[in-house]
Amino acid sequence: MNLNRRNYPPEHGIRVPFAQLKTLISGLFEAADMRVHDAQLLADILTRNNQRCLYSHGTGQIRHYLECIKKGDVNPRPEITVTQEAAASLVMDGDGGLGYFPCYHGTRKLIDKARAGGIAAMTTSNHHHVGATGNYTRMAIEHDCIGICCSSYRAHLGPDAMIYNIVDTSPLSIALPAGEQPPLVTDMGGRLLHFQGELFERLPTTYFKVMALTSAVKALGAVFPRVFREALEDSPWKPNQAAFIAVIDIAHFTPIDEFKADMDQFIKEARQSQPLPGMERAELAGGNEWAWERENVVAGIPMSDEHVEALRTEADALGVQTHFEQFESTRF
Repeated sequence: MNLNRRNYPPEHGIRVPFAQLKTLISGLFEAADMRVHDAQLLADILTRNNQRCLYSHGTGQIRHYLECIKKGDVNPRPEITVTQEAAASLVMDGDGGLGYFPCYHGTRKLIDKARAGGIAAMTTSNHHHVGATGNYTRMAIEHDCIGICCSSYRAHLGPDAMIYNIVDTSPLSIALPAGEQPPLVTDMGGRLLHFQGELFERLPTTYFKVMALTSAVKALGAVFPRVFREALEDSPWKPNQAAFIAVIDIAHFTPIDEFKADMDQFIKEARQSQPLPGMERAELAGGNEWAWERENVVAGIPMSDEHVEALRTEADALGVQTHFEQFESTRF
């Protein structure tokens, strides 16, 4: 049972090796006037998400990004800058480009800062979409750190709107490493529950909790990085998004081996419990993606025919070759 989720391995399609898919994606963004090193970094991140079957935040975003660049909403060649820095903090400016670049390069700096002082945090602004917030928390766990990331955007709640309209898709990710077990990677959008009057009467506390969570994410991921400041309103681009990222070096608080052993026990017990009705197995957040990634590293990334055709359409428009036909032998 996959609950009709968009991020689930397709039932039919072909398998594409990581390197070939990354090369194609990089070529698309290079054809859209992105610098080679930026295009390659973005392609690597998006392809890794496909490898985890997170298609919505892998190549599923390509059409949107290319449209934004074409319309002039996103700077294809941003100059990422550090506008403020201290021993345990960082403020990054995205220069109207995609948010991947300040978030990625800033997270690398945060990991070094956390290694030195235990905890480090940053804000980013003046950019567009950051992609999956799990992109950056996963970077932290690769270095035996805990990662926290949330992102939101500039939006005003009018006086005639119901307050529940504050609930949107602003994402939050919290990731902790493990040893032999899958890491715990919570990575989710904030719109947990659409408003329905009858359901509100039955579960009012649930709605209040959804509002509380979303408003905290928006305050931390947009207000705190000051995405509402007037200078951004007047930008030639549309840099309406921002992010908050924190990295915690576990070794500053407890021996890393002991922590991972405790996490393994915690996650193992959960995975040995009974699954939810209709589900194949019991997994905590990130468990499915961990298993799919391990499988797809060996077998290739499963791509549905619809997904392949969508990439072909974008490639044809930019004069980029796809070569998907060479993988027909992998059809499933």
